[in-house]
Amino acid sequence: MGLNLPLKRRPGPADEPGGAADPATADAIAAASQWRLIWLRFRRHKLAMGSLAVVCVMALIGLFCEFVAPTTPGEYSAEHTHAPPQALHFVDTSGGGLDLGFYVYGYDSTRDQETLAREYTVDESEKVELGFFVEGTPYEMWGVIPADTHLFGPENPEDRMYLLGADRNGRDMLSRIVYGTRVSLSIGLVGVALAFVLGVVLGGASGYFGGRVDTAIQRVIEFTMSIPTIPLWMGLSAAVPREWGPLTTYFAITVILSLIGWTDLARVVRGRFLSLREEDFVLAARLDGCSRSRIIGRHMLPSFTSHIVASLTLAIPLMILAESALSFLGLGLQPPVVSWGVLMQEAQNIHSIAGAPWTLLPGVAVTVAVLALNFVGDGIRDSADPYQ
Repeated sequence: MGLNLPLKRRPGPADEPGGAADPATADAIAAASQWRLIWLRFRRHKLAMGSLAVVCVMALIGLFCEFVAPTTPGEYSAEHTHAPPQALHFVDTSGGGLDLGFYVYGYDSTRDQETLAREYTVDESEKVELGFFVEGTPYEMWGVIPADTHLFGPENPEDRMYLLGADRNGRDMLSRIVYGTRVSLSIGLVGVALAFVLGVVLGGASGYFGGRVDTAIQRVIEFTMSIPTIPLWMGLSAAVPREWGPLTTYFAITVILSLIGWTDLARVVRGRFLSLREEDFVLAARLDGCSRSRIIGRHMLPSFTSHIVASLTLAIPLMILAESALSFLGLGLQPPVVSWGVLMQEAQNIHSIAGAPWTLLPGVAVTVAVLALNFVGDGIRDSADPYQ
């Protein structure tokens, strides 16, 4: 005797409030574009939505890092070398009343007579008032607009604040991590953009034309992928002249990462072109007299654009990790450029790890960015799958 069990159906956009179950929106969803349907599926991916919010916040921090950072990355204090993080306080009852506001306590430093190391203790007699939109160290927004207003910092410009501690030169770690966000994220985006162009052009040509073109491009891809990544990075980075300025070196490292990261995307694009070039709509476009460039750009590429977007989103974290690894090994960006990899390079000694573990916090920023971008990429990939 069989059991008549109800079949479970995977929830879709129609199951949301105001979905297709509502007659007023049924026609709208039925006529929705592919990107609209992808967005409706993506919204149900809670982890991806939360990660997208994290990525957007980090992007805004990188875009307006001069305004967000409490001070400039080069501002230092010889009296606060390897100063520990300060605890942020909100309520002050020391004066007998209730005083609400942001503040931190100052430091009282002494020298150990045996090790000569600087030791810090909290000085509750020194209270540093904090506030929003305060006047601080002058800077130039995007290197063009002069300003001195910071989102958050000490109300008195002469006071010091180290919420995430200080490095070996007495520079604020929070400000340096904020500035490093712009460089590390932009290298990932620019590098992926260049890899996208190479991957789509060469992969598309390989899959569409086939024959000798396909054979030549595939041999180049196989040769590039057969070289171990770290030695290839080292060889290409060693070719960058040391006398180049920070901006030139930045673009050189971006090109290096792009030359390495285009092969996987080219393989994906080639496979899709091989499967699509025999489809009826491609044949119809060819018989209609469409040029090759129009067939590729207008008919073939849009049919799997969502998959390319998902692949690019998953490739950005790899670019960020590659830049961080190169800079950490001393082969990538170098001071005075501030990136997460450069900041981690300053913590690759036992003294920093044992005495100032907060110098490893740039690694936390890399981890958060990579995880968030990976979750967003997974959400886009799942949402773009027509069988979901």
